[in-house]
Amino acid sequence: MKFSAYSSPNYYQQQATTNTSNYFGGQMFIPNANSGGDPYAPDGEDYDNEPPLLEELGINFSHIREKTVAVLNPTGTASAEVIEDQDLAGPLVFCLLFGAALLLHGKMSFGFIYGIGGLGCVGMCALMNLMAADKTISFTCTASVLGYCLLPMALLSLVSAVLSFQGILGYSISALAVLWCSSSSSKLFVIALSMHQQRLLVRIH
Repeated sequence: MKFSAYSSPNYYQQQATTNTSNYFGGQMFIPNANSGGDPYAPDGEDYDNEPPLLEELGINFSHIREKTVAVLNPTGTASAEVIEDQDLAGPLVFCLLFGAALLLHGKMSFGFIYGIGGLGCVGMCALMNLMAADKTISFTCTASVLGYCLLPMALLSLVSAVLSFQGILGYSISALAVLWCSSSSSKLFVIALSMHQQRLLVRIH
């Protein structure tokens, strides 16, 4: 009695192995193939020693807190390293807060905030680089400083949405908030660019 090749037990095993290899593109998928002590993934990335996501995005909460305290405290200060950190997370939050506060007054002003703020950052960046003798400041750092110094105006807008600031009192408080913003921004620019002898000139501009 003759047996056909198709009735052989090895034939079905060979077909199963062939179908599995074709399904996975010619090679078997073996999970945890890299668990033999090699810290690098097959694509060459070291996933075990990757920095945290917030650090990769440039968000440093300690720097954000230090700059915010330096803005809110007229006599406070911050290190030049913190000010030169090109952080835009804090300014973005403060701009959104300012826009939301104006929204409580029935004014949709997000476009004006970003448009006028962007033009102001360009002009201030050019002016600071012309005034500074030894250092230069980037546009991102300028936008970061001015964005943080927008916080007093945002707080004033929030308070004025609840309390009525009309007449001389309202104008006085608004002028005080503007002086607060200009004083804080000039302080941060002076520290970042080492322009301690020109702080009054920086504040005027």
